[in-house]
Amino acid sequence: MNTETTIAPIAPISTTSWIDHLPEAALLVDAARDLILAANSAMGRMIGTDRQSLTDTPCTHLFADQRPQLITFTEETLFRSHGWSRDFVIRHRDGHTVELEISSSRVGEAESQNVLLLLRDRRHLRTLRERHDANHYHRGGLLEWRRVEELFKDMERENQLILHAVGEGIYGVDAEGRTTFANPAAERMLGWRIDELMGRVIHRVVHHSHEDGSLYPLKECPIYAAFRDASVKRVGEDWFWRKDGTGFPVEYTSTPILDNGHPVGAVVVFRDISPRLQAQKELQQALEEVESLKHRLEMENAYLQEELSAEYHFHEIFGQSNAIKAIVRRIGMVAPTDANVLITGESGTGKELIARAIHQSSTRRDRPLIRVNCAAIPKDLFESEFFGHIKGAFTGAVSDRVGRFELADGGTLFLDEVGEIPPELQGKLLRVLQDQQFERVGENRTRAVDVRVIAATNRDLKSEVQQKTFREDLYFRLNVFPIESVPLRRRLEDIPILAQEFLNRACQKFNRPTLALRERDVETLKAYHWPGNVRELENVIERQVITADGRLDLDLQGPDSTARSTSEHIPPARHFNGELMTEQELRELEKQNLRQALKISGGRVFGDDGAAALLGVKPTTLSSRLKKLKIEPRQFQSRDE
Repeated sequence: MNTETTIAPIAPISTTSWIDHLPEAALLVDAARDLILAANSAMGRMIGTDRQSLTDTPCTHLFADQRPQLITFTEETLFRSHGWSRDFVIRHRDGHTVELEISSSRVGEAESQNVLLLLRDRRHLRTLRERHDANHYHRGGLLEWRRVEELFKDMERENQLILHAVGEGIYGVDAEGRTTFANPAAERMLGWRIDELMGRVIHRVVHHSHEDGSLYPLKECPIYAAFRDASVKRVGEDWFWRKDGTGFPVEYTSTPILDNGHPVGAVVVFRDISPRLQAQKELQQALEEVESLKHRLEMENAYLQEELSAEYHFHEIFGQSNAIKAIVRRIGMVAPTDANVLITGESGTGKELIARAIHQSSTRRDRPLIRVNCAAIPKDLFESEFFGHIKGAFTGAVSDRVGRFELADGGTLFLDEVGEIPPELQGKLLRVLQDQQFERVGENRTRAVDVRVIAATNRDLKSEVQQKTFREDLYFRLNVFPIESVPLRRRLEDIPILAQEFLNRACQKFNRPTLALRERDVETLKAYHWPGNVRELENVIERQVITADGRLDLDLQGPDSTARSTSEHIPPARHFNGELMTEQELRELEKQNLRQALKISGGRVFGDDGAAALLGVKPTTLSSRLKKLKIEPRQFQSRDE
């Protein structure tokens, strides 16, 4: 008795009562809806239940662990109108499993999605069958099948040495897609023994699903297409599944085997391309890293070139006053550590010089000191400037950009005028200071950095914390080690040293004969209030060198002096006369000085002839000071007009 019977397509029927008269366990299934339409009593006995309980239940529930294979098998049946498999098992209600042989047939017209399944217990089969007997009926004759079988056997014998020697996996399939042979490399890669693969439809074994788990329809399989179209199919990247359920990427070639001009199967040569894809991935990552490093180096180079082209007022700290000595001591204490430093003081007192001295005395001296002028960054660009952005993160982001934190990795970040950071961004800055982690704008990837932060401000952050305009937790995070940059009026004994240094530099810069300071020049300089501090002193010296006719004329009340112009309308009682002044008197003197500068400049703050240039301070610093003192430049503009 041959139990591997091919079922001819059954004509459309109006009732399913006939199924109970079949001698073998049978299921009528709507493949499109995964629904059992009918089951016979033999089917109920096979799994230890009654047939009525199976009706209107999902067929895949009977094959819970083989759902992809079952769907592929039913698709194959609908595609070919019939099918056969020995790959399935089903579980009896008492717990034991039944190894099955299943024959299938499409029921009804070509558009029908109904499939009849005949299930047999392989252990109860009374006769042994040849492993490819199913093809005897599928191909219309035992003699023809044996001739095809011998063709594959001859091919395997003739190429035995090659099959065992090559590293690629090789297997053969007949016109029904059943395995005819496989070499040792294929066994190793797939995890199946050759005797387990022989006679099985290999598409259902190793090629049933895509990498993402979605089903791979038989009609779309390039391996089948090779002998269906009698053409060689080469696939550069696909996915095979191992016996243990894991998968791996492959490339393969499916070559049709012809017998008297007719395709009778195919030989598939495949290769595991996991190492190649991993190498490509690593190479891509390396290229991206190189590109990132290249971009970072370009940014660092551009930044350093910018730093070199800028004029720095100091190469070292000058002075012999107790105030300067105290600053130098504090620099020596904090520089070897990684503690954050907050430098406070008026504009022009050399806060950046202190930051550079700390960096150069630290273990980070071989990495860059990256400076950010927080007052010069537009509010909308703060986050991008600090943390960088990726291409397309916002309008105008045409390429990736490295932020200042990333540029300063391993080095020091100097946040000048830190009080200008908008409140809504202070929290993000605090997070980076706490965790040393950030994300570029538009990117989900978290980047880690090792950055020491030195901040500087000419504002009273303590009072701003009380006014809720500056975050208290950020203030304490920045103010780990405070250093005050003392104004020039509190270190008058340093004026001769600074003035002579500036004088030497200015003479060299403007190619003028060397000039010397006289004692009366020094006294004149000491008598001045210096609201612009050291920066103003340098500007005054440079202007004097430019206008000097063989010697200096440092009469700050002279007609050509900017210093005079910034104070000429201050009442004489307010000029420094050697007597001490209260803080209120100094503040009032500063207000009068600022008003006079605005009057002279016509209410202009910026520009070469603006009030900031007259005072020797940064325009942004002057704007901040005017806002704090509630002085409106437009009042002076309208007055002049």
